[in-house]
Amino acid sequence: MTEVLSAPLVVEFPFTRSLGPVQSAFLTGLRERTVLGVRTADGKVLVPPVEYDPATAAELRDLVEVAPTGTVTTWAWNPEPRRGQPLTTPFAWVLVRLDGADTALLQALDAPAPDAVRTGMRVRVRWAAERTGAITDIACFEPYDEVTEHQATRHTGEFAGEAVTGIVAHARLDYTYSPGRAQSQYIQALSGRRTVGERCPSCRKVYVPPRGACPTCGVATTEQVEVGPRGTVTTFCIVNIKAKNLDIEVPYVYAHIALDGADLALHARIAGIPYDQVRMGLRVEPVWADSVADSRYPDHYRPTGEPDADYDTYKELV
Repeated sequence: MTEVLSAPLVVEFPFTRSLGPVQSAFLTGLRERTVLGVRTADGKVLVPPVEYDPATAAELRDLVEVAPTGTVTTWAWNPEPRRGQPLTTPFAWVLVRLDGADTALLQALDAPAPDAVRTGMRVRVRWAAERTGAITDIACFEPYDEVTEHQATRHTGEFAGEAVTGIVAHARLDYTYSPGRAQSQYIQALSGRRTVGERCPSCRKVYVPPRGACPTCGVATTEQVEVGPRGTVTTFCIVNIKAKNLDIEVPYVYAHIALDGADLALHARIAGIPYDQVRMGLRVEPVWADSVADSRYPDHYRPTGEPDADYDTYKELV
């Protein structure tokens, strides 16, 4: 039996976006300990504010100020906070309708236990000690016993100091990935500098990397077939933007390569040839990485020196 592999993976990237006048005013207001909403044509106050009415798509610009106090409309207990969440101790996720608003805001509620949280309880904003003009300027909500009357009042959206016009949102996903039986065999074969695919028992096509099932016929695949190591460039692109933390100088070429004996092209980097001489039909072979950690994978593919493949031999794989 093949050992099915698994490994922890992290996908992380910063997303930079500019803000329109409504979101700019909202985040600038949070920096100044002020919560702004926007009023729709039918008089409803939306918090957080949006630039277009979700019901009519009409443009919205009528900013109003609401209270930093409100009522919990629903909640869920979070017993094990994860990295990057608002609090490090167990807390409740709550939807809070702020006084003067008609919609609810999602935030964390600092509460000692689930039995301390209930729908209808009164809460107030706990402001962050240092505020920068981000949603995290609301550190969390906390219980608040007082009931106050508050009407949303018009606001210009202007504050002292420079307005917040853009934000950087950091997205991160931590998970454990298991490639399954077929891809585990594929990865283990690569450690011996072999490339294996699996043949469909119905259409007889060989798929690399294998997925354990034929993507065309939908039937399970188990018959292993060794392919390559040489192959043919079916199509390619020239990369002109340098990726962060990638030690490859631009421009370079990434290509789809149909390995000999395979019926599906895989993608890999092409080197050992000027980028502007890479072409469809170019015959290539793998160059394995030198480092022990990466030696199980081809670092790139290089020309073999053979004549180019005839288009008819790979046209179905373009």
